[in-house]
Amino acid sequence: MTRYSRLLAVLPLALLAACAHQAMDAQAVLRGAEQAMGGTNLKTLRYAGSGMGASFGQAWVPGEAWPRLNITGSRIVDYENGALREEGARSRSEPNGGGAVPLMGTGEQRTTGLLRGTHAWNLVGPAPVPAPLAVDARIHDLWTTPHGVLKAAMKNSPSARSEGGKTVVSFTEPGRFKARVWVGADGLVERVDSVQPNAVMGDTEVSTIYSGYRDHGGVKFPGRIQQTQGGFPVLDMNVTEVQPNAPAPIELPALVPAFAERAVSEKVADGVWHIAGGSHNSVLIEMRDHLILVETPLYDGRSLAVIAEARRLVPGKPIRYAVNSHHHFDHAGGLRTAVSEGITLVTSEQAKPWYEKTFANPNSINPDALQRSGRKASVVGVAGMRDIGDASRPVIVHSIDSSIHAQGFNMVWLPRERLLIEADAFTPGAPGAAPPTPPNLNHVNLWQNIQRLRLDVDRILPLHGRVVPLAELRTAVGAR
Repeated sequence: MTRYSRLLAVLPLALLAACAHQAMDAQAVLRGAEQAMGGTNLKTLRYAGSGMGASFGQAWVPGEAWPRLNITGSRIVDYENGALREEGARSRSEPNGGGAVPLMGTGEQRTTGLLRGTHAWNLVGPAPVPAPLAVDARIHDLWTTPHGVLKAAMKNSPSARSEGGKTVVSFTEPGRFKARVWVGADGLVERVDSVQPNAVMGDTEVSTIYSGYRDHGGVKFPGRIQQTQGGFPVLDMNVTEVQPNAPAPIELPALVPAFAERAVSEKVADGVWHIAGGSHNSVLIEMRDHLILVETPLYDGRSLAVIAEARRLVPGKPIRYAVNSHHHFDHAGGLRTAVSEGITLVTSEQAKPWYEKTFANPNSINPDALQRSGRKASVVGVAGMRDIGDASRPVIVHSIDSSIHAQGFNMVWLPRERLLIEADAFTPGAPGAAPPTPPNLNHVNLWQNIQRLRLDVDRILPLHGRVVPLAELRTAVGAR
């Protein structure tokens, strides 16, 4: 045998050995990591801390970073029952942007969110409120914790390879997320890169870094958790408390699995309906040969219910336009649904390029209506003002200038009916409630825009809450 032929004979063996080094036994890696982290007999865990958070999906400017928050909170995870309870307090650390957090310097928001199995809900006081939109995110949060991600990987046909002195384990939780887990030489989970579905962004990248591990009665848990979502920071928490196998009494309320979206319409003028029945409203406007739908919020489930109600109210006329008040995810979450139906999106000129780019993203983890339709978004931008009406009635989209809530912020004006449609600029309080003191800056900004445009408003059709006369806004801002 020549030297060259001997080399050819040995080369496949060398390649096989290299491949064997790269293709590792993923289950053995996961078992070793779970043992190193003290997770073998870990059924539940509670941890708490404080630091920086963010209002994901509530950027002031389309495509820019999520508004930062000051946060304190705790989380209980129950790996045996697939359950989670998260409690927290959040306040703003910067003035601009959306979300339900009180305006900067005016207080904090306290929240309690829960998950069991495939059902999510929030507590408003003692009352459970179904939160179907939160299911994917909470399942992701439960099973990408340091111990949870090992347990999830073991159940989902993982693969493993060596990279830069670390072991990278990859797996998919079907219909929920896919993940790559970096395990260090000491067996500790250092990083989780995941992709989860999102009603606006489609496939959304999340990166979570765990560092500063400490031992808690044989269970190792990080002292710092850092996370980005959709390309921007959402969490930087210093962990101050860890309790392995803590009590986790998370029971599923009967009303949560029974939840179904309701679209309840109220005729407010000839050819105009206010569609409520949930946390977010829509408005249907009948034109000569088509319909205009103002706001398709939240997610497929809500927007499909609203679209069905629109077609019930006015059968035989297609929905031509879906007007979007602004780019915040709770108000934009049903736009992919509208696009899937061939409806043209009307939004701000500022948000138009961001939507065109975002709606080109796939939603492959859990395909939504747009992913299944294969349609491309048709987007119309509004800069300042645009009349999208016809001979039957004007329908004027106006920009709301100088808002701290959002840039590229729209409202819709129906001059013949003297109806103003708006979201988040003014959410009416309970009937008879005292006006806020001092006046809410968003309310003041809406009032200033009404005066600037000289709109002779009779009633406001809010996209949160009840239909009210203009007098309620006037009282809220202390105007005469």
